[in-house]
Amino acid sequence: MAALERIARERTDLDAADIEHLATLTAEWSVVSDLAVADLVLWLQTWHGGGFVAAAQVRPTTGSTAIPDDVVNTYAPRGRRLDLERACTEGVVVPQRNATTTDRPLVEAIPVRRAGRVIAAISRHNDEQSVGGLLEQVYHQVADALFDMIADGSYPTPVRDTEALSVPRVGDGLLLLDVAGVVEFASPNGLSAFRRLGLAGDLVGRELSKVAIALEHRPGQVDETLGLVTRGKVDATTEIENDLANVSLRSVRLRPRGRDAGTLILVQDVTDLRRRERALLGKDAALREVHHRVKNNLQTVAALLRLQRRRVASPEAVVALAEAEQRIAAIAVVHDTLARTGEEALDFDDVAARVINLVRDMSPALTGSDVEVIVDVTGRFGNMPEDLATPLATVLAELVQNAVEHGAAPHGGHVVIDARRDDQGVTMSVRDDGPGLPADVDTVAADRLGLSIVRTLVADQLGGTLSFDAAEPHGTVATVYVPVP
Repeated sequence: MAALERIARERTDLDAADIEHLATLTAEWSVVSDLAVADLVLWLQTWHGGGFVAAAQVRPTTGSTAIPDDVVNTYAPRGRRLDLERACTEGVVVPQRNATTTDRPLVEAIPVRRAGRVIAAISRHNDEQSVGGLLEQVYHQVADALFDMIADGSYPTPVRDTEALSVPRVGDGLLLLDVAGVVEFASPNGLSAFRRLGLAGDLVGRELSKVAIALEHRPGQVDETLGLVTRGKVDATTEIENDLANVSLRSVRLRPRGRDAGTLILVQDVTDLRRRERALLGKDAALREVHHRVKNNLQTVAALLRLQRRRVASPEAVVALAEAEQRIAAIAVVHDTLARTGEEALDFDDVAARVINLVRDMSPALTGSDVEVIVDVTGRFGNMPEDLATPLATVLAELVQNAVEHGAAPHGGHVVIDARRDDQGVTMSVRDDGPGLPADVDTVAADRLGLSIVRTLVADQLGGTLSFDAAEPHGTVATVYVPVP
């Protein structure tokens, strides 16, 4: 699709709506290719009708390819492909038969119409093989109807939902309904899918809507879309689900030349897929429960430390217990976020805001001062993977606390946290307006437990770098760079 859009914008005068129509067509046309057992190439007229350029290509999975090479971006100047020129100027399907065969044309040019205008052409390339049994005959019958709809602009129709963007393959199973919703034909794989749902007997000659509703054992009301799809009233995707299996149904109403010719139903057994989805959902719920319990346990430990802190008289013990409480609470913030969102990548800006509020609340116990310190945040961290979020939250808490304790207290001050994210990682700086760096900054950093923790986490768990520099006109700025995959 990206190549199609690029070629269309660079080499044609098609507008955005035309390109969107062609993108929808190429998203769906694997079905047409499989039914036709043919290679399809989408050709666009270049600027001022100078020629044609191949913008997309698809090969069938139901037979051998007639075009083994990639022809996308191939250019055909005016006069070389008369079949494409005629399809675009006259708006008709142009066959080219091989004189040695009486079977289907080896190449056809089909106009692609939108809003009454021919905007492109499709070349259909069949291998030199005759049509086989009933299954192949039905395939070609439906393919011809879809090509007629492409030529008159009635196919593809806009998808009704995001699930319909995943198109099942023809080989997964196929049903053909008449105008009354009665099954005229069922491929072996299509019938097998319904047998897995518990169907006894054949499908041919029965109303699909009645069969589907009888097999649907899902609790609650029957999905309205199921009835519409199985009666051939809409182009949409739905699913039959019971205790035995899950079967997806995709309907395409056949309206060649404006004539109602029934409905194509693409059938896919998605039982294993749904089972894996349920298993993943169960694992996700279990993982969220683990994070929730870890968060609760950490908060319990932090509360016990807080109770112990209130019972000790030594100022050094009070500060030590308060620091331990803050570190545990910062880790609990990450687990709480994981428990609430269930995502592997966290919005670290939310985590950072909660950690900063936590440091604000704890600063009186750590500094022994109630003087307000202003903390501002600029920039954005963006999303962070789970394995980096916990150590980075701890590093942030330690650096902010250090800036508040040694750069702002006891007279108050201003701390600025700046985050910058690029394609390689995140750079975080914590700046204070205090007295500045001591002469022996490395010795001081080694002696302080908080800064030792920061150095260890940045080097060992985050794989980043840490530096301390003087701020202008005074103060200190600590800068951490963390590579983020």
